[in-house]
Amino acid sequence: MITDRYDGASVATRANVYFDGKCVSHSLTLADGTKKSVGVILPATLTFNTAAPEIMECVGGSCEYKLAGSNDWVKSAEGDKFSVPANSSFEIRTTEPYHYICHFG
Repeated sequence: MITDRYDGASVATRANVYFDGKCVSHSLTLADGTKKSVGVILPATLTFNTAAPEIMECVGGSCEYKLAGSNDWVKSAEGDKFSVPANSSFEIRTTEPYHYICHFG
């Protein structure tokens, strides 16, 4: 099941813009203090570093990702999720807009 909305969330109105606008997101804080970001990655190949563990949930489009230490690209499409450990990195490549929710912690 795809997450399609969060009720009762605080939203940062200033966008997080990365990689010259190829990734744009907004930070959310839920009532229980849980932090997430919701955004889109435009066609590109990008590398992200993680501080906390992350779960990337695809809510539209698709991508391929490669976790640090792996040589394998894995496809992720609408409804799919993948996990990234803390203090790590992952590469992501898209050929279409990839809409995501990043679940932190």
